[in-house]
Amino acid sequence: MSRPQLAHGSLTSLAAALTLLTTGCAGKADGARADGDTCRADGGWSAEKQARWLRPAVSFPDGAATEDAAVVIGSPTGEPLCEPITVQVQFWEATATTAGTDLRSVRRVRMTADGSRPRTILFPAGLSPTERDGCTGVLMAAYPGVPLKQTELPTAAARLTPASTTADTAFGTSRVAARHLLPPTKACGASGGPTPNPWGGDHP
Repeated sequence: MSRPQLAHGSLTSLAAALTLLTTGCAGKADGARADGDTCRADGGWSAEKQARWLRPAVSFPDGAATEDAAVVIGSPTGEPLCEPITVQVQFWEATATTAGTDLRSVRRVRMTADGSRPRTILFPAGLSPTERDGCTGVLMAAYPGVPLKQTELPTAAARLTPASTTADTAFGTSRVAARHLLPPTKACGASGGPTPNPWGGDHP
């Protein structure tokens, strides 16, 4: 074999090797995971698009399975993501008083999720259904990316009642994928004791 042929063969082998290497690295973006399974390409997704993917994956157990399970990040329908995204699960203590409702962040859990397996997050200490009192509720939210900025934090209605829903706790951002409110069942006075008939004449 002549020297030009040898050189050409070497270049061909080198190109083939580079192709294999780049295919292995780019396979995730093209819809193949490192383990060979197919996946959903998510490179370059905006926070809003990540929130849309996360929304159907979030559930809030009703206590039937375990009273300590607060939030479950499950597996949306379809293929898992090629690259995991950062997910924040945050809890606020909602304390009802005769003057209104105080929201106080008490716990934030940072994790990664790609939809390949479920993740269960427990209530913060003292806020499970059997631990908190009637004056205290819990607001939970799951969202992608970095922690919420000051302008994105939730605000409560002037007074949360037992009939309050998540609509009464507004966030200043569209990247919150899911939220859930367990409202307080009564208001408490400044001393921490219950206030008789705190919701007015329409409530027993």
